Amino acid sequence: MKAALQRRAWLEAAAVAALGALQTASFVVTSMWWLTLLCTAALVWRIDATTPRRAALLAWCYGTAWLCAGTWWLFISMHRYGGMPAPLAALAVLALCAALSLYMAAAAALYARWRSGNALGDAGLFAALWLLAELARELIFTGFPWLASGYSQVDSLLAVLAPWIGVHGIGAVLAFVSVLTVREVFSAARGWRRALPAAGILVAMVASARFGAHDFTQPSGTLSVSLLQSNVAQDEKFNIERLPQSLAWAARSLTASQADLVLGPETLIPLLPSQLAEVAPELWPALRSRFAGAPQAALVGMPLGDLERGYSNSVVSLSDVLPGIGYRYDKHHLVPFGEFIPTGFRWFTQLMDIPLGDFARGRLDAPSFDVRGERVAPNICYEDLFGAELAVRFADAAQAPTVLANVSNIGWFGDTIAIAQHLNISRMRTLELQRPMLRATNTGATAIIDHRGIVTARLAPFTQGVLDGRVQGRVGNTPFADWASRWGQWPLIVLALSVVLGLRVLVRVRVHCWHGGGR
Repeated sequence: MKAALQRRAWLEAAAVAALGALQTASFVVTSMWWLTLLCTAALVWRIDATTPRRAALLAWCYGTAWLCAGTWWLFISMHRYGGMPAPLAALAVLALCAALSLYMAAAAALYARWRSGNALGDAGLFAALWLLAELARELIFTGFPWLASGYSQVDSLLAVLAPWIGVHGIGAVLAFVSVLTVREVFSAARGWRRALPAAGILVAMVASARFGAHDFTQPSGTLSVSLLQSNVAQDEKFNIERLPQSLAWAARSLTASQADLVLGPETLIPLLPSQLAEVAPELWPALRSRFAGAPQAALVGMPLGDLERGYSNSVVSLSDVLPGIGYRYDKHHLVPFGEFIPTGFRWFTQLMDIPLGDFARGRLDAPSFDVRGERVAPNICYEDLFGAELAVRFADAAQAPTVLANVSNIGWFGDTIAIAQHLNISRMRTLELQRPMLRATNTGATAIIDHRGIVTARLAPFTQGVLDGRVQGRVGNTPFADWASRWGQWPLIVLALSVVLGLRVLVRVRVHCWHGGGR
């Protein structure tokens, strides 16, 4: 009997893990947004029927499988391009996903311990705990919010909530609906009258989502743009034999464009200025003569700095006389191990052969770059995962960016789902802030996204080319931009804690009154 129970427990954990892995599809194919709802509801169903300890284990299995299935491409960067032995790289990905899933495990344990049996109360409790778990994943140890549940809803009805409550707020609503869905099914099984309250709330939420879209921003102006996709394999990017060819393509593409703004990807020029002068001494003078005083502007990614002052992962204007003199944007939110070395982990980075692995941080409230009256705000690579950090630039609505520009190099992760995931992350930022996003990348996805999250133009991944198009700038702040620019994620943290505390107090009061009535 004991062996049969253990076998059943292991099968249940495996099934829950399979659901966690399965829902990753909705982060790539966003028309499958319903899959995350169903998988989360199934997780709630199992947590509802077990102990806090068991709930923690099931949620941990679910979360670990979810993150492993969605971020397995980290293995490629560490093993193929970083030179780390394959077993150690696989173990590192598993350890990261397992550690990040501890937040979800804690949330599930608390939910199982504190649930009251009341559908609305339990839905609110689960949503608040889920929200706290996802915020912890974003904020603690510099954060890794990739695959936050709200990203799966970029094409669902819940997307209209983005300019109000952001991606994590959408994730909390998704969790709330998951509990109501489970309770609705079981209530209906016991009689349709029991299901009416939850059904009414679900219908009201769907209706408000369907008809609740609102434009908080207005058009400002239009720019013609050229977005470069260099398509240089990561293992060739710093190859001295390949560099002249890739630099020559970049120079031709930059100088040939007649667009108002030419945007090059992260480290399009992968050399420091001093190195560039040695490898291609004619390149910078040619670009300077092309753009200095010209009506067109160009922004390209390149590293800056030196050993004494430190290095930065930067975007610079080619209208300037020298790199770093005039407009430059230095990346603020750095990638652990890839761009900075956490204290005590230098031994780990020494196992990988990644050049320029320790950068200095730029300003969080970096100024925008003016192009024909439009204020273009660059961000680099996975910085666009952090919506509240991008919102800091909207604190002064009169000087807020009118266009966002992401420059990335996801060549580190090969031909994987990371490309589609990152595109949808950028789409969520456009929904939250109601600003268009320009994406210039090395290998994909190079695209133009409007303020409604719609991809209006894009290049096929892993092709070398230039995407020409037009982008309409926007002015005005969304509610998300207003509160996130002032307080970051604290309003959501306070709200979630208040819900948890309020529900706990309410349960205690009810228990006290029930016992008092019994006496």
